[in-house]
Amino acid sequence: MIQPGFVAVKLVALVLSLVVAYLAYHGYTRSGNEAMLYVAVGFILIGVGAVCEGVVYRVFDTTLVSAAAVQAVIFSSGMLFVLVSLTRQGNEGAS
Repeated sequence: MIQPGFVAVKLVALVLSLVVAYLAYHGYTRSGNEAMLYVAVGFILIGVGAVCEGVVYRVFDTTLVSAAAVQAVIFSSGMLFVLVSLTRQGNEGAS
């Protein structure tokens, strides 16, 4: 049985990351700054990574280690997108 408090915390993390992604995408549409698009994609992946471990564990009946590995790959991919956005932002400002 999944604890309700655990689910609530995971859902808050997902909602917050989606709000940040929406704001970043809105910034991209207003300014055309491609780095903001990378931030949006990154935070979507971070949010999905925050909740996917339990879903993968329960739905696909995997081991906890496998579910944690999937979560780590998705979360790390999101962080990589955010990192790329920061490096692209730095390159655009130097031009």
